[in-house]
Amino acid sequence: MATVVMTEQKTTHMLDTIRAYGKNLLSFIRKRVKNDADAEDILQDVWYQFSAVVNAEPVEQTGAWLYRVARNKIIDKHRKRSETLLDDLFGGSDEEEDSLDLDNFLITDGGTPETEYLKTMFWDELFRALEELPEEQRQVFIWHELDHLSFEEMAELTGVKIQTLVSRKRYAVLHLRERLKQLYDDIIKS
Repeated sequence: MATVVMTEQKTTHMLDTIRAYGKNLLSFIRKRVKNDADAEDILQDVWYQFSAVVNAEPVEQTGAWLYRVARNKIIDKHRKRSETLLDDLFGGSDEEEDSLDLDNFLITDGGTPETEYLKTMFWDELFRALEELPEEQRQVFIWHELDHLSFEEMAELTGVKIQTLVSRKRYAVLHLRERLKQLYDDIIKS
């Protein structure tokens, strides 16, 4: 009987959490992914992970936990889609070999624990730096570099001129280059 009561409490807690956070969480995710289907998939993954955790132990600061999981799922989705290094981000390097090594380093699976740690650190820093950008610049950068949308597709989607979109991406790249330069140097030297 006690197990049935605990299950009902967890179910009620789960439903209350979905009602309290569902719309805002979906909106948060939609702003950071290419389309509604991806946003809904990520949200479903978040709810699935939440249900698994709630069954194991209670979650303190539920809202913060949900948004952190959503952010991590978004990063994972972008990592999986990204087949090339963000060429514009570290372009203009005099040493082409460094750039090539970094491409292979960030894209390949496996490796040592150290390289996995550095990859994770790079992606975390990239997304922190992206959060510092104005929404328009961040969105253009994500669409172009991570979702592989062309500027023509973005112009059609948003109604904004291609030159404006190119300019927004340029400002994003300049910010990201400056913000990630030290990490880039550390990765290349390691």
